[in-house]
Amino acid sequence: MAEMKNTMKALIAYAAGDYRVEQIPMPKANEGEIVIKVEAAGICAGDVKTFQGGGMWNGWVKAPIVPGHEFFGTIVEMGPGVKGDFKIGDRVTSEQIVPCWECKNCMSGKYWQCSRHDIYGYRLNGGMSEYMKFPKESLTHKIPKELPLESAVLIEPFSCSKHAVDNANIGNEDIVVLSGAGALGLGMLGVIKLRNPKQVIVLDMKEYRLDLAKGFGADVVLNPAKVDVVAKVMELTDGVGCDVYIEATGYPASVIQGLAMIKKLGTFVEFGVFKEPVLVDWSIIGDFKELKIFGSHLGPYCYEPVIEWMGNGKLPTKGVVTHKFSLDDWKQAYETAMKTDEAIKVVFIP
Repeated sequence: MAEMKNTMKALIAYAAGDYRVEQIPMPKANEGEIVIKVEAAGICAGDVKTFQGGGMWNGWVKAPIVPGHEFFGTIVEMGPGVKGDFKIGDRVTSEQIVPCWECKNCMSGKYWQCSRHDIYGYRLNGGMSEYMKFPKESLTHKIPKELPLESAVLIEPFSCSKHAVDNANIGNEDIVVLSGAGALGLGMLGVIKLRNPKQVIVLDMKEYRLDLAKGFGADVVLNPAKVDVVAKVMELTDGVGCDVYIEATGYPASVIQGLAMIKKLGTFVEFGVFKEPVLVDWSIIGDFKELKIFGSHLGPYCYEPVIEWMGNGKLPTKGVVTHKFSLDDWKQAYETAMKTDEAIKVVFIP
């Protein structure tokens, strides 16, 4: 193995809107730790909202920090005592949370709700850098060498997508409405189709995303800017409403329209990350419709099947990665993610 460098290039978040590319010390692998050379790192909607000053700064982000929780790369250094069958040169990713393995949730298998809750890019240095370190408590997964970069960089978001769909408990007689056809929504759509529902209706404000959703298997696509989507869904369901509504936009209007179009006793899954609190009529949830409401956080127990399904073609990924940038062009990358209509997944190639 070539001698490791002493410094590396990384994007550093100091405060909302205050990000800088700098040279920082190279991570070193201690007991049980892994260092990877990052092959790619994606910009998540949560990353954008954090950059814009979203609620993650309210005691959550430990600045200065390297952002990025969607990443993968090649192992270049391992400390003694690494758990698992890993070696130098393996292509790997790590789940976005590094659990403590000591709190009540971790001890009961619910590690994604760890009390310590260290997440890459927010409380631990993430993947928007040339190299990064996986602590000894991390959950590391191998990635096949033949899996294209454009798929491998989606393992984290699509694992989150799978977890959201799992929470929806979709049956093959259900009519499902998915609000949002960004990267996560498209991942959800792929998993929803594997559940073989009666019909999948996808909502998004951007026609380019709706076109891609058709290719991913959506039965009906609707643009809320052009169509009264509540009226249309009620029409398509003979006035009953959809069985399942999955909210994957992080915009208040999407929540409100979902409560309007979901049937009584329906299932509502909230995935989106919101910049501000959302106010809704809770009487709809309770006395009027008696809805089942589920949140969805991270991608527990989903990485291995997602990697397998990407590899065998069951989970489509083509067209989701739309833009690639170097770390030096981080401003353009974030601007593209925030303002370019055709942008779905913007990634860094460090």
